[in-house]
Amino acid sequence: MNRINIQLHQTGIGELLLGSFGGKLCLLGFVDRGKRRAVDSRIKKGLDAEFVEQDDEILGKTRKQVDEYLNGSRKEFDMPLLMVGTDFQRGVWKALMKVPYGVTSTYGKIAEDIGSPKAVRAVGNANGANPISIIVPCHRIIGSDGELVGYGAGLSVKKRLLKLERSNLADRRQDVSGQADDNSEDA
Repeated sequence: MNRINIQLHQTGIGELLLGSFGGKLCLLGFVDRGKRRAVDSRIKKGLDAEFVEQDDEILGKTRKQVDEYLNGSRKEFDMPLLMVGTDFQRGVWKALMKVPYGVTSTYGKIAEDIGSPKAVRAVGNANGANPISIIVPCHRIIGSDGELVGYGAGLSVKKRLLKLERSNLADRRQDVSGQADDNSEDA
């Protein structure tokens, strides 16, 4: 049987479960997540593998980069990813990765971006099934009315992540211009 190396990582936004397979990150999720069991089961089945508590280079790199992201010094991640899901889900997740740091999008916009404008609900389901939180930034997706909607770790965590990104962008704009950007707002 194949092995998925896993490790827990405690952060200021909650405990994360990290998993790697074949030198690629396949799992970065909140331990408290409501769909945790379903996501874990899909990954194990898709890779014909079991979880083994074992550290490795990818998991160490993930911990470092997630910590850098959370302290505001990283906007992009540069590790190999293995996205386990259907073709449609992987298409949605790839579209999510194109949503820039500090910017939000909607389920409808993602549906348009993948060429399936009527698949808004399916996009929402794929977003909710995302096994690589933060790096595949499902937290950047909001409702068509601009309201915060669904997040596996809870809306309070989603709000914190969006606020972190927006404040880092505002700080960077202030550094460049010498004055604060008044256009940032709390999510």
